[in-house]
Amino acid sequence: MPLSVVILAAGQGKRIKSDLPKVLQPLAGEPLLQHVIRTARALAPDHIYVVYGHGGEAVQKAFARDADLEWVLQAEQLGTGHAVMQAMCAIPEDHTVLVLYGDVPLIRPACLKQLVSAADLGALALLTVNLDEASGYGRIVRGADGRVAAIVEHKDASPEQLQIREANSGLMAAPAGRLEEWLLGLGRTNAQREYYLTDVVAGAVKAGNPIAAIPVPTALEVMGVNDRIQLAQVEAGHRRLRTEELMLAGATLADPLRVDVRGDVTVEQDVFIDVNAVFIGQVHLGKRVKIGPNCLIRNSRIGADSEINANCVIEHAVVGDNCRVGPFARLRPDTALDRDVHIGNFVEVKNAQIGVGSKANHLSYVGDTIVGSAVNIGAGTITCNYDGANKWPTVIEDGAFIGSGSMLVAPVRIGAGATIGAGSAITQSAADGKLTLTRARQITIESWTRTGKLSDSEKAAAIEAALNTPKD
Repeated sequence: MPLSVVILAAGQGKRIKSDLPKVLQPLAGEPLLQHVIRTARALAPDHIYVVYGHGGEAVQKAFARDADLEWVLQAEQLGTGHAVMQAMCAIPEDHTVLVLYGDVPLIRPACLKQLVSAADLGALALLTVNLDEASGYGRIVRGADGRVAAIVEHKDASPEQLQIREANSGLMAAPAGRLEEWLLGLGRTNAQREYYLTDVVAGAVKAGNPIAAIPVPTALEVMGVNDRIQLAQVEAGHRRLRTEELMLAGATLADPLRVDVRGDVTVEQDVFIDVNAVFIGQVHLGKRVKIGPNCLIRNSRIGADSEINANCVIEHAVVGDNCRVGPFARLRPDTALDRDVHIGNFVEVKNAQIGVGSKANHLSYVGDTIVGSAVNIGAGTITCNYDGANKWPTVIEDGAFIGSGSMLVAPVRIGAGATIGAGSAITQSAADGKLTLTRARQITIESWTRTGKLSDSEKAAAIEAALNTPKD
């Protein structure tokens, strides 16, 4: 059957204590609502309706590029039932409706598919969870025959009902036509004076409609966020789920509790990830890749057998096979390393292509540069790519050797097999296969002596003289 997903995202989230709407609070670097929308899309629905209210302008702005979202305003906050009512007028009666919550981000598509399948057969399908501590949750009340008879919210529950451990997750699916009928029958005779979505269960039971109560595998999947403590718990849960996926895919994690996945990370076999690694966005790690401690990798690919040593930052870059990077290296956007490249400690590379077997092992900056194969870039080398207004390219051809402490003032070309003498400032292209260097004549000033430590009065007099000496 056609599927419409309704995501409730109108809550204010007072307990979060933030100017940011609750559904925009960050989880793994993305808004809570983004996680829910991604899961909804995995079901390939015909429509996704987002019911917004508090902070609606900010919520819509955050998802302005998401053309598949249809926005529904809940002007008055009159409960979850009222929120779903706002969307129902746009949903055809022959659709199945799946209700999700913008602050329940860890639900998996597999559970939701079960809900939708049951609703496609005409049932009101509920996702339930068994909790040792169910405080705050609505309770699933069953009749003598074991069937679901009603859901009672915590504030309206009797002492006996509060002993029930089977709780309502809030997520449900139902045929649109029947759901609309049950919603129209809701009242507000409860502690909150609101239209509870959960009260549709009583309407379905009264109408003799089948109720399908589907247990969720883990409570984590239906954990909602109402305060920052729960936000931290969901963050930890998300981290655990993502690291488990990495391990099942063939990665070894030195400590799964100290790896943070904030995006879509894929790994091949025999990858090793050390502690405090952070992955953001789209990241791929090839076979036998080793990630050292305290590394941040964002939107990048690391080739097979490459090793990223401790404390490296790699963003929007491609690292080829069998490369060595770091420690303390930074690969900035549009960097591409071919195979067998070495980028060493305190080396920064930006918008550069580094050819096969080339090395920059110490304390260098390589920016807006094309580096050929088998090039050696000595310690302290800088490509001077910026003149204060424009960026300029440097080309270093195959087999070149750049001596330590050199400055290559772009635009400039270093020829194939060229050697640049240490300490040179190269402002013109260097010939193939030749030694090029620029150095002033070294001199010794015999009359010079090192200044001794001055008294405060001597320092003050020297400063006064310097400030009042006319400049040429």
